Amino acid sequence: MTLKADLYFSFRSPYSYLAIGRYRALAEEFDLEIALRTVWPIAIRAPELLFTGNPAAPRYILMDSMRVARHLGIPYRWPRPDPVNQNLMTREIAAEQPLIRRICRLGQAASRRGKGLAFADEVSRIIFSGEVDGWDEGGHLADASSRAGLDLAELDAEVLGDAAALDAEIADNQSALEAAGHWGVPTLVFDGEPFFGQDRIDMAKWRMEQKGLMKR
Repeated sequence: MTLKADLYFSFRSPYSYLAIGRYRALAEEFDLEIALRTVWPIAIRAPELLFTGNPAAPRYILMDSMRVARHLGIPYRWPRPDPVNQNLMTREIAAEQPLIRRICRLGQAASRRGKGLAFADEVSRIIFSGEVDGWDEGGHLADASSRAGLDLAELDAEVLGDAAALDAEIADNQSALEAAGHWGVPTLVFDGEPFFGQDRIDMAKWRMEQKGLMKR
């Protein structure tokens, strides 16, 4: 029996990037369907929350995400450009956010086609791996979409023509995440149980094995 789970994911979250490839590999090896459920980064959906925590948090997140990447052997660098238009020195977030809105809508459009996991993996790689500069320029996004079995022009047309509905679906994803008992990303929800963080993949797999997870 095919097991099913939902992965709540942000295209600006380094920890989402560090998890997505491993979740994709898990779904390819086992009889498991993982539906990608894109959410807006906290800088977009609740920017006021970005400034209420300890001021050391951003520095720690950058240090820790780099450490995790090295430990796992995953290439990693802070994106160039950042998907969110934000001054990292002052933390000021710009009113206009064309990159993150486009990429999140593209991710949701990919999920409509059942290919959200592959799209998120391929696109996160060009955003965070450091292998390319200007991931939003040239053919990088088109190539990543193609590797996920998708056509970027088709996705972009849907983003332009159905933006309001895509945004509503993204908002519904956030509501569903909170209803499942969490608020952050990456969070895998399986059988009503949330597993938050890139360091909970093995535990999520353990729980799935208890429910009959089998290799393909």
